[in-house]
Amino acid sequence: MDRVRRLFSEPVAYEPLEETPEEDGAGSAETPVRPWARFSRLEYSVFFLLGVAMLWAWNMFLAAAPYFHSRFESNEWAATHYQSSILSVSTVTNLASSYTFARIQKNVSYPWRITLSLLINSVIFTLLAFSTVAMTDVSVHGYFVFVMIMVFGTSLATGLNQNGVFAYVAGFGREEYMQAIMSGQGISGVLPCIIQIFSVLAVPRKVNDDQSGAGMPQGSSPKSAFIYFLTATGVSIFTLLVFFYLLRNRTTSPPKTSNEDEDRALVDGVEDKTVSLWTLFLKLRYLACAVFMVFAITMMIFPVYTSRILSVNDPEKSRMYDPTVFIPLAFLFWNVGDLSGRMLVAIPSLSLTHRPWLALVFSFARVAFIPLYLLCNVSGQGATVSSDFFYLFLVQLLFGVTNGYLASSCMMGASQWVSADERHAAGGFMGMMLVGGLTAGSLLSFVVSS
Repeated sequence: MDRVRRLFSEPVAYEPLEETPEEDGAGSAETPVRPWARFSRLEYSVFFLLGVAMLWAWNMFLAAAPYFHSRFESNEWAATHYQSSILSVSTVTNLASSYTFARIQKNVSYPWRITLSLLINSVIFTLLAFSTVAMTDVSVHGYFVFVMIMVFGTSLATGLNQNGVFAYVAGFGREEYMQAIMSGQGISGVLPCIIQIFSVLAVPRKVNDDQSGAGMPQGSSPKSAFIYFLTATGVSIFTLLVFFYLLRNRTTSPPKTSNEDEDRALVDGVEDKTVSLWTLFLKLRYLACAVFMVFAITMMIFPVYTSRILSVNDPEKSRMYDPTVFIPLAFLFWNVGDLSGRMLVAIPSLSLTHRPWLALVFSFARVAFIPLYLLCNVSGQGATVSSDFFYLFLVQLLFGVTNGYLASSCMMGASQWVSADERHAAGGFMGMMLVGGLTAGSLLSFVVSS
């Protein structure tokens, strides 16, 4: 037990090269500090995997939507509202937990928060997996309540995970590590889309599909849902083991004597301090508002229009034009764009981490995509620009690129605008603002969809 405790109590390796003492609460908002910690491929890889695990659980819920539909289809209300219920419970719980954990900073072990979140997700998705075979006789209302409880638990774990990961990684003071997390999140969005498209194409098209089942080719397959949920469990457990390896590697490393590794030996003198959320907002106001607006606009527009816009081509000519394939394909294009944007910030000359005001301007400018979406074939009512290429490449892909690029720039820059002993708190605060944007956008999406 003492060895396990040491894994979570070891300080994080960071120290700014140059840091100007602050005279007031906003002093560091003018001169960003530079990182000290040496770059490590191992650390980058582990943080990339943590990014994948952070959103993999949520994407598994999306991928299992056909299965949930098959469980709720006998009840009209449940079949109609289960997706909006999942979204509401998830975003509200995630925001509340992120806010709570961001405020609790004193004597906090961020590695322990990360570990606990991964354990919670492992248990929840194991229960969901076995519910596909052990709860087949449960009533619709009973299973609906069970799913909402699982969503609540997963959202709580996600808030814990986001706070822990963003705060822990921010402490290293390296922009590359935050970019690794954001890229991992992008991967967790791409893979489920690919799986969904292939699962649809693998099932022969039925001649007499009714409207309720047209988009649910795999809905009646508990085995498929069982695999989906166990995959989420496997990702969480594997990530936990790799994270343990990173912690163990850092706590058992021998003392460093070379100049190359001097940074790993001079990090114990920095202690975290408790920082109010308002103080963090004053220092990170541009980046915080920017990341909030990025995800608010994304969630307000992206889910609504992507699920409604259809191909301008005849579905009888090719299954790629069928809504069951074309809509997941549109999700894939957006996620590929999002991942590409998250990778672009790895090029230092393209990053906006030192131009926070510009990131805020660009985040507001993304509302210009609303009229572009309206030019497409919304709900099959006809398109002003009759081109799938225009929709997929010039609208969907570019909207995803702007999301990933701006979000990553904001999250990467946060640790550079606060002092070294405030980096953990800054990471947690930025994670809270990100979740706040998701929640605001989710609520605004009901206005757009009406």
